[in-house]
Amino acid sequence: EVQLVESGGGLVQAGGSLRLSCAASGFTFDDYVIGWFRQAPGKEREGISYMSSSDGSTYYADSVKGRFTMSSDNVKNTVYLQMNVLKPEDTAVYYCALDFIPPWILSAAEYVYWGQGTQVTVSS
Repeated sequence: EVQLVESGGGLVQAGGSLRLSCAASGFTFDDYVIGWFRQAPGKEREGISYMSSSDGSTYYADSVKGRFTMSSDNVKNTVYLQMNVLKPEDTAVYYCALDFIPPWILSAAEYVYWGQGTQVTVSS
């Protein structure tokens, strides 16, 4: 059974940083991506980044480019999202998700497996 478990959310002041973790288990896909999404109240789920398992390449949405960075620890099967220079508009529930059918695009509809989400709140 595929499991994705996020952690690391919390309350931070504007300009601060947080690191989210996504522990992945229960699958043996040869080629896949782990994506990060977020959803603020009353808004659609927004794709913000993904990382390819094959070469570690990453993609970022313009809204987070230059502030957020994905990394991975293959031994721990964990993907991280380092979030710097946080803004109040980054407040949302953050989800990690897995897609194993290319092409890789940052659309929630493409991702089959999802974590439960972790709340990030940025105060002004």
